[in-house]
Amino acid sequence: MSEENKRLLRTQMLLGEEGIKNLQKSSVMLIGLGAVGGYVLEALARAGIGHLLLVDFDEFEESNINRQILALNSTLGQKKTSVAKARVKDINPDCQVELFNVFVNADTLPELLSHKADFVIDAIDALNPKCCLLEELSKKNIPFISSMGAALKTDPSHIKLGKLSSSRNCPLAKFVRKRLRHRGVDISKICCVYSDEQISLPDTALQPSEEQLSEGRIRHTIGSLPTITAIFGLTIANEVICSLSGYKK
Repeated sequence: MSEENKRLLRTQMLLGEEGIKNLQKSSVMLIGLGAVGGYVLEALARAGIGHLLLVDFDEFEESNINRQILALNSTLGQKKTSVAKARVKDINPDCQVELFNVFVNADTLPELLSHKADFVIDAIDALNPKCCLLEELSKKNIPFISSMGAALKTDPSHIKLGKLSSSRNCPLAKFVRKRLRHRGVDISKICCVYSDEQISLPDTALQPSEEQLSEGRIRHTIGSLPTITAIFGLTIANEVICSLSGYKK
């Protein structure tokens, strides 16, 4: 048995030989390599996805370590994309990995989405880039799944996979729904992962960011758990793996 077959044997036992071949032929674009995106990446690499297009402009900081699987003392200050590629290659040397160190916005999206992908994953945590991306993906009819807000949540039993139009108790999803409706996007067709947990926050869960305050705009550092962000990412990856492999749940 080849080393590749040994790596993927247990996945093949569930998805079948054809399912594994489908994954190896698949191309997935992952936008955002942070708390949610890192766990998406981990699962896709271990599932045998053949081609990954990784998009992020950021570097790892010490504050990322509490929840980002790629954030380690050894990776602080490094580009998230380069760390992600090294991780993928260590898991699956046969995976083709392309890196895009760009900030997603209306100017960069046309070139970015010109690269073929069978599935796009939105793991962006900023509102404007997320809405621009989801609008373009909807217009182009590219299969995709989006992560809503995992911060401030503590109960994994409330994490849902569903349509954006059905999301509840998620501030990020609320703003995304409003903006996309205004742009004429059918939100009932957007698949996302969200939590409908009603949150009761301690006073310390939201703290002003000194860096943003110095610019005259109040933004907040938001509390989050490594468990919830991981489950968001793994839920997204599971949906993509089953979809691309042809597995019927």
